[in-house]
Amino acid sequence: MIKKRSKKRIELVDKIISYTLMTLLAIFFLFPLIYMISTSFNPDELNILRRMGSIKAFIPSPVSLKNYLDVFTRMPFGRFIFNSVFIVTATVIAGLFVNSMMAFGLARFTFRGRGFLVSLIVALMIIPFETIAIPLLLMTNRFGWLDSYHVQIIPFIANPFYIFLFYQFFIGFPKALEEAALIDGANWLKIYWKIALPLSKPILSSVAILQFLTQWGFFLWPLMVTRGPEYRPLPVAMQVFFGQYPRDWGDIMAFATMMTAPVLMLFVALQGQYVKSISQTGIK
Repeated sequence: MIKKRSKKRIELVDKIISYTLMTLLAIFFLFPLIYMISTSFNPDELNILRRMGSIKAFIPSPVSLKNYLDVFTRMPFGRFIFNSVFIVTATVIAGLFVNSMMAFGLARFTFRGRGFLVSLIVALMIIPFETIAIPLLLMTNRFGWLDSYHVQIIPFIANPFYIFLFYQFFIGFPKALEEAALIDGANWLKIYWKIALPLSKPILSSVAILQFLTQWGFFLWPLMVTRGPEYRPLPVAMQVFFGQYPRDWGDIMAFATMMTAPVLMLFVALQGQYVKSISQTGIK
């Protein structure tokens, strides 16, 4: 009995310590987000500067939507957010099909050079984008793609990292499902579309979130290939907005809040599948 009580006390202490640490980490990571949202609703710039660095900065007073209206007044924010949503959505949707289809082929077909191709994909993962940015810029310029939507979409549809994630997922698929489908007369394209994709919702959600985050915050490439607001996404617009005078922190925080909101909504919508894909070690 004494040992059981001691064991229960140790487990209780472990839980208390774990939850305390997780709570502190959550506060630490939410700190800048709460400060950003709070400041975005404060229309008084002097009040923002006075409260900066104090606990009062987390309580907007007075509360107003003036900063959000100022963002739309000072620049064509609607155009920028449309550009970002269109570019990111097109890249993610096309990327899910292209990357998953290539990974499915690598995981299921046996052919000469397959091992080398997988090794090449893994090797390409470690090459930073900055090393290929200039050659890619020269290539797209020769194609006449500069200052357009497709120059920001097509080069980023296929990605070695996402192909590898799909490959690792598909390699664990039970072959009995595919063999049964082949006996029933299904071809490989139908197997991919009717069996592989429906069973891949966790990894599809994970790749969608990762690719969305990458493309949504992409700054260097859009800055290099666009010249005006017609095709520029939000990260470049944010840099331009930050450089405008007067530099109002309330307006800047409102811009950042509207830029962050789609990312938070996407993660909340897909967090169940995202966590499932991380914790999943096989297919039941």
